[in-house]
Amino acid sequence: MQSDGQPCCAPVRPTEPGALPADAEPSGAGAGSEHQVGTQRERIEFDFVDIPGGEFTMGTNDPRGYPTDGEGPEHTVALSPFAIARTTVTNDQFQAFTTATGHQSTAERFGNSFVFGGLLPDDFPPTRGVEAAPWWREVDGADWRHPEGPHSDVADRGGHPVVHVSWEDAVAFCDWSGTTLPTEAQWECAARGGRSGSHFPWGDDLEPNGEHRMNVFQGDFPGGNTGADGWIGTSPADHFPPNGFGLHQMTGNVWEWCLDWFALLTYNRRAAVDPAGPPEGSARVMRGGSYLCHESYCWRYRVDARSANQTDSTAGNIGFRVVAGPS
Repeated sequence: MQSDGQPCCAPVRPTEPGALPADAEPSGAGAGSEHQVGTQRERIEFDFVDIPGGEFTMGTNDPRGYPTDGEGPEHTVALSPFAIARTTVTNDQFQAFTTATGHQSTAERFGNSFVFGGLLPDDFPPTRGVEAAPWWREVDGADWRHPEGPHSDVADRGGHPVVHVSWEDAVAFCDWSGTTLPTEAQWECAARGGRSGSHFPWGDDLEPNGEHRMNVFQGDFPGGNTGADGWIGTSPADHFPPNGFGLHQMTGNVWEWCLDWFALLTYNRRAAVDPAGPPEGSARVMRGGSYLCHESYCWRYRVDARSANQTDSTAGNIGFRVVAGPS
């Protein structure tokens, strides 16, 4: 299950001139205490879950993981109470944001984004692939409204997680909605659902008693997805049973952007109380894995796994969820 090539998880987009500078921070880092958030703008309803403050064990010492991702060592972190959305941001919620603000997503500005080739029709015209991960295809007209390109839409996917959103798009949504992205520590604490030491929100068995608990690639990657868990692409954001905190799909389905800059040695030097990651970097943390993760090449659909991407990168398996102050 060893594979260190990050393009397997999500492709990296060349940096656009004028993109968010390396030392920029989101302007909407604070969040109100009400669960209906937003100030002097169209409000949007979130279903938040309160996460109690306290200590938890973060990271893993499992040698089967990816040392180049900085997954260890295990260490104790203390967090203040916070609230996190029960699901990732959906297409319907992102639609409300773009309707209210006129926001043009990064993929829309570029005019293209990356789509998994297995989701394209057999007669789809040839497109440029990613050298290290040829199953990723650069598709003109692919964006959050058109997940597989101009021939597709989200008309029947309102409750699915929004995808093809960059870190910059996620921060813009947070600024508008009065929320913020979770820190990496907040995300992992929430994902564990009150459990300690296990790789998945429910334990260490990927499919306990043969039951599918999340949306990941089934079969032989990349060309033989059986869809045994019921889905080939994204599934509804609230599909599959929730974890111990009542949160849906903290692993699988889509990668989730976090607030932190990514660094290999983060766990060796981070603060023990409410850590916020390094002060600067070249890529932001992503967590949780996606519907394309498979044990044979990308065992990152775990609560203790990490990945990262540039702030303007977009793909059909990247989304986000938001946090706020406790109620």
